[in-house]
Amino acid sequence: MTETIAPAPAADPATAPAYDPRLTNEDLAPLREQRWGTYNIFAFWMSDVHSVGGYVTAGSLFALGLASWQVLVALVVGITIVYFLCNLVAKPSQVTGVPYPVMCRAAFGVLGANIPAIIRGLIAVAWYGIQTFLASAALDVVLIKLFPDLAPYAVVEDYGFLGLSLLGWGSYLLLWVVQACVFWRGMESIRKFIDFCGPAVYVVMFLLCGYLIAKAGWGAIDLNLGAVTKTGWDAVPVMLGAIALVVSYFSGPMLNFGDFSRYGRSFAAVKRGNLLGLPLNFLVFSLLVVITASLTVPVYGELITDPVATVARIDSTFAIVLGALTFTIATVGINIVANFISPAFDFSHVSPQRISWRAGGMIAAVGSVLITPWNLYNNPDVIHYTLEVLGAFIGPLFGVLIADYYLIRKQRVAVDDLFTMSTTGQYWYSKGYNPNAVLATVIGALVAVFPVLAGDLPGMHTAAQYSWFIGCGLGFVVYYLAASRTRARQEVTA
Repeated sequence: MTETIAPAPAADPATAPAYDPRLTNEDLAPLREQRWGTYNIFAFWMSDVHSVGGYVTAGSLFALGLASWQVLVALVVGITIVYFLCNLVAKPSQVTGVPYPVMCRAAFGVLGANIPAIIRGLIAVAWYGIQTFLASAALDVVLIKLFPDLAPYAVVEDYGFLGLSLLGWGSYLLLWVVQACVFWRGMESIRKFIDFCGPAVYVVMFLLCGYLIAKAGWGAIDLNLGAVTKTGWDAVPVMLGAIALVVSYFSGPMLNFGDFSRYGRSFAAVKRGNLLGLPLNFLVFSLLVVITASLTVPVYGELITDPVATVARIDSTFAIVLGALTFTIATVGINIVANFISPAFDFSHVSPQRISWRAGGMIAAVGSVLITPWNLYNNPDVIHYTLEVLGAFIGPLFGVLIADYYLIRKQRVAVDDLFTMSTTGQYWYSKGYNPNAVLATVIGALVAVFPVLAGDLPGMHTAAQYSWFIGCGLGFVVYYLAASRTRARQEVTA
C-alpha cells in the first residue's frame, strides 16, 4: 500500500478510460488546477460569518438569558471548535481534488455515496432558502425606505401568502433570480463575487458601530444587557448549549467545506485561510455583535440584535440603503457559495451523465421555494429548533467521513478507484453500498434527532442542543468499530 496523492488527471477526466462514465462528469472529476489561495478561503469565511443569518443567529443567543460577555465567550469557543473540524474535513478533498460526494465513495461505497449526497443536498436546500429569505428581508427595508407606499404590502396579515407578505415574495423571487444568474456564470465568477462580499460587510458594520458610539458615547457600551437571567454556575450549561448552537450553525458550511478546499493550492494555504477566517475574523465579528447590540439599548431604547433592523432605525436614507444593500449582497454571496454549489455537486452525483452541476444547482433553487423557509427561521425558538434538526443529520455524515479517512484509510486514498466499478483496485472500496457507513449514519441521526423531537420530555431540551455532537460522535464510533471489524475479517481471509 502506498501513500495516496491525487493522480495527475487526464486531459479530459470525464472520458479517461479508467473512469466509468456513469460515475463522473467534468465537475465531479479531480481538478486539473487548484488556484485558490489563503485570501480566497479567508474571504469565503468572511462572507459566511458576516451574512444576515450569522448576525441573527448570534443575536438569538441573547434570548438564552446570557450576559454579553458570556455570549462573546460562547461565540469564540464555538468557532474555535469549528476551525479545527474544518481543517479535518478540508484535507481529503484538497489532496484528491474531488468534491464531498465523491470523497464519500471511500466510506459509503461508490453507489452508496448517493445517500450522504442526497441528505446533504436536502439540508443545503433548506439553508439556501433560509439565507435567501434573510437577504430578502434586508432588501424589503431598502424598498420600503425608497418607496414608502410599498409598506402596506409588507404586512403578512393584509397581503400574505403561505406566511410571507406580497413584498416579501417579490424580494425573495428577485434575489432567487439574481443568485441563479451569478451561479450560472461558474466558479471563477463566484470566487470574485465572494472576494468582494466579505470585506464589504466589515466596512458597513464598522460604520454602523461607529455611528452608534457617536450617538451614545463609549461609556454606553454595556456587557450586561437587560434580561440576564443566568449567572454564576447556572450560566455554564446555557453557555455550553450556546457553544453547541454555534457549531450547529456552521455544521452545514463545515461539512460542505471539502467542495471548496479542493480548489486550494495547498493544504497549508487552506489552513491559513481558515485561521484568518474563523477564530481571528470571528473574534472581531463577535465583538461587533456584542458592542452594536449593547448600544442599541441607549440609542433606541430596546435591544436590537438584527443589524438590518438596526440600520433601518438610522435617520439617513442613504445610510439605510447602503447598509441594507450591503447585507443583502453579502448574504447572497455566502448563500451561493455555501448552499448553492454543494447541492449542485450532490444532485449531479446522483446521475452524473444526466444532471450537470448547473442542473443540480437549479434543482436546489426550486426546492428552496417549496419548503417556505421563512417559516423555519422567524423567531429564536424556531431558529434553535431548525439548527438542532439539521445538526442531527449533518453530524453522522461528518463523523463517518473523518473516521474513514483518518482512522480506517490512514489518509490513503486511491482516487482513480473512486471512479470505477472495477474490483481490482489497490484499496478496498465497496462498489455498491457499504453497510457500515449506512448503519452508522442511521444510528447517529435517529439518536441525535430524538431529543429534538421529544423536547417536552425531561432532559430532552438540553440534549437537543447537542444534536450535532451526538450524531457526529455516534457516527464516528459506530463506523470505526464496524469498519475495523470488517477490515480485520478481510485481512484474515486474504
